[in-house]
Amino acid sequence: MGVDREAEFHVLAVDDSLIDRKLIERLLRTSSYQVTTVDSGSKALELLGLGEEPGLSSPASPDKNEIEVNLIITDYCMPGMTGYDLLKRIKGSSSLKGIPVVIMSSENVPSRINRCLEGGAEEFFLKPIQLSDMTRLRPYMQKGKVKEQQQSQQQQQQLQEKNITSGSSNSNSNKRKAMEDGGIFPEKTRPRLSSSSLASV
Repeated sequence: MGVDREAEFHVLAVDDSLIDRKLIERLLRTSSYQVTTVDSGSKALELLGLGEEPGLSSPASPDKNEIEVNLIITDYCMPGMTGYDLLKRIKGSSSLKGIPVVIMSSENVPSRINRCLEGGAEEFFLKPIQLSDMTRLRPYMQKGKVKEQQQSQQQQQQLQEKNITSGSSNSNSNKRKAMEDGGIFPEKTRPRLSSSSLASV
């Protein structure tokens, strides 16, 4: 049962090195995760429905190239778009910023590691990636999944509230109209006592 739970988690692995991609894919699959691999940051963004330019993904088929990802693991050193650039693009997107991002590199450069962690990365792994690193990914994916569920619950709640408020305002106006038409308002049916009529009594 635990394996099935983990198989729900989908990891997008981004690395320009074929050998590293194969290694990460094997480790992730051994840990029962679904894996999609791409060889560049721009391909990763395309896959997530966030093309190089804002208008790049075709509006005619918005979900053709969008996949649901629970975590992104990306190499830092890649031609064109580095792992840090990819991280910034993801964290800058309103629809993708909730996806946890883990960055990996074969170079142990403290300033680079700090920059990535300050930029929103959950972890920074040093290559070669070990199987033990895979277990460290699970809490981030679960956090992302919970956040996702909370967002969808909030959206549903907002929709329900919207329906309730629009429904109740209609029924209130109908009630008022019926009261006016039927002359239920007491002011209209009962004779008013003025101060002058009270004085004469």
